[in-house]
Amino acid sequence: MTDEETERTEGTEGPEGPEGRARALDPERDAEALKALTHPLRIRLLGLLREDGPATATELAERTGESSASTSYHLRVLARHAFVAEAEHRDGRERRWRAVHSLTSWNNTAMHASPDGRASVSAIRRFQLDHLERVLRRHEEDLASGRLGPRWVEPSGVEDLLVRLTPESLTELRETLRRKTAELAARDEGDPRGEKVVFLYAGLPLASDGPAADASDTGGRLDTP
Repeated sequence: MTDEETERTEGTEGPEGPEGRARALDPERDAEALKALTHPLRIRLLGLLREDGPATATELAERTGESSASTSYHLRVLARHAFVAEAEHRDGRERRWRAVHSLTSWNNTAMHASPDGRASVSAIRRFQLDHLERVLRRHEEDLASGRLGPRWVEPSGVEDLLVRLTPESLTELRETLRRKTAELAARDEGDPRGEKVVFLYAGLPLASDGPAADASDTGGRLDTP
């Protein structure tokens, strides 16, 4: 799997962070796991475990507004497909769960080769948009309440740019963003001024008016991100 063809669904590590950095999903080998992951509540539960660390079904029910029976069921489904596992118990009354990996990745070209793969990518991307809306709401509440100081007002924001790029340039841009994000996160890891920052970016080409593109133009490869 090459980085330029890989899309990732990420979360930050909690106090008992995921033991493995990444899990790469194959649309043929991991078809059932992909199907399980594309449920909206399961994606959200996995994200919460990655962001905040281990939790019980009851704690996750309180955060999501779902019943503990529902969160417990969906956690067991995630565990069946090795996305989550039991964590060290705080007490003997209820099991705690942890994320097994800190991010999930897949090969875009392989995923787009089948209807099920395309449907999985589409579902996860739409969840990411829903996640952005929740994050924006929380960010605004944190600023209004003073939980975030005024120094965060200027650097935060959402930007919308329209540029003309080749597939190679878009790949280079995404790789550059990943490298720079990792570099700055490593630099600021021990800085007490640091806060969790959700950094969600999209690179979505739009076809120009005219005849449909021929796959032969890219040597048979479709590099749609």
